[in-house]
Amino acid sequence: MLKKILLAPLVLLVVFAPFAHAAPQIEHWTTANGLRVYYVPAPELPMMDLRLVFDAGSARDGTKQGLAMLANDMLNKGAAGLSEDQLTEQFESIGAVFSSSTSKDMGAVGLRTITLAKEQKAAVDLWLKVLSKPDFPQKDFERVQKLTLVGLQAEKQDPASLGSKAFYKALYGDHPYGQSENGTEESIQALKVDDLKAFYQQYYVAKNGLLAIVGAVDRKQAEALAEQVSAVLPAGEAAAPIPEVKPLTEAKTVKIPYPSAQSHILVGQIGNKRGDDDYFTLYMGNQVLGGSGFTSRLMKEVRNDRGLSYSVYSYFAPMAQLGAFEIGLQTKQEQTAEALKVVRDVLGKFQKEGPTDEELEASKKDITGGFPLRTANNSQIVEYVGVIGFYKLPLDYLDTFTGKINALTREQIADAFTRRVQPDKMVTVIVGGDEK
Repeated sequence: MLKKILLAPLVLLVVFAPFAHAAPQIEHWTTANGLRVYYVPAPELPMMDLRLVFDAGSARDGTKQGLAMLANDMLNKGAAGLSEDQLTEQFESIGAVFSSSTSKDMGAVGLRTITLAKEQKAAVDLWLKVLSKPDFPQKDFERVQKLTLVGLQAEKQDPASLGSKAFYKALYGDHPYGQSENGTEESIQALKVDDLKAFYQQYYVAKNGLLAIVGAVDRKQAEALAEQVSAVLPAGEAAAPIPEVKPLTEAKTVKIPYPSAQSHILVGQIGNKRGDDDYFTLYMGNQVLGGSGFTSRLMKEVRNDRGLSYSVYSYFAPMAQLGAFEIGLQTKQEQTAEALKVVRDVLGKFQKEGPTDEELEASKKDITGGFPLRTANNSQIVEYVGVIGFYKLPLDYLDTFTGKINALTREQIADAFTRRVQPDKMVTVIVGGDEK
């Protein structure tokens, strides 16, 4: 079965941009059981996508790291007495696709099906069995557990994984966002099937979720579908808000020995969250700084002018609470200090001056008109709608996106970066070199 990955926040915004002139019209209501529903009619193709999103990401793991991921991953390993192979065969026989995924904030379950009456009914009925009656088979749990442990072992040989986990741990400390989404060897080994069942029963409930519907169904059909989905879920309760994130009070440097010719470097701090007042300003500024690939200022200064790295990037990763602002690159070990100095100099200058008029104009055009229209793919739209619903963004978010981007000025961007970015209080993670 297909396993989909949630879109990164940066990609999400980039893809949103082209919708400014023909954005999907989102309708919203709540079922009798407390499930929030977001619906976009798309009659052009006889297809329908459903995406059920719960506040059930790794931030809900507590002391059992990896719990959210394994609970979500086990949903299709057996349900209502059907094995994983039987579920796979039945979905494939009607041309339907099951999907599931987790992130720090979310746990999601999706379905894509054609809207022919017989096939749609069979697909939805089977999907609801997986959703409402997962068996969490012991044998399959042990297999998934072992595969997760193999993955954790492999990460020890991957400098990018080592750096990313160290970065988030140094950035967030004991906050839930600092925990690894796929856990640790110790936490995964300690998990039991009963832990997964308890997590599922607490968080996969109507009042803790939302349903996004996109496809060739009218409003009446969408309402009936929503009630059908809601009916198989306990009402439950919404999860408590994730604790607020505390900003860094001082700079931190973490060096991880690794036998490689290059150093993997991450530099960053606490960033912003969804719905933040500075959301668009920081996004626009970062597009110029390090989010636009080969045309970004970091790329020009670090790679083009000095040849210190093949690539360098930066991004804000907004979440329910304050996400991360991250700059990443790789460079020869003997150039590590020089590369870091250039990165910090570029960031410092950008804070003071903001983008040039030319950079700002080019980035605005890039964002608002330089990407292909992607509304033809309902499976993508349903993910965007799910994000809008999960973070309770305005329903006209897509309609107003271009206008808000085009209205931004150099001065606003410099002001936001001056207020929100603190180069003297950043985490720096360097993977590479020996113990010295």
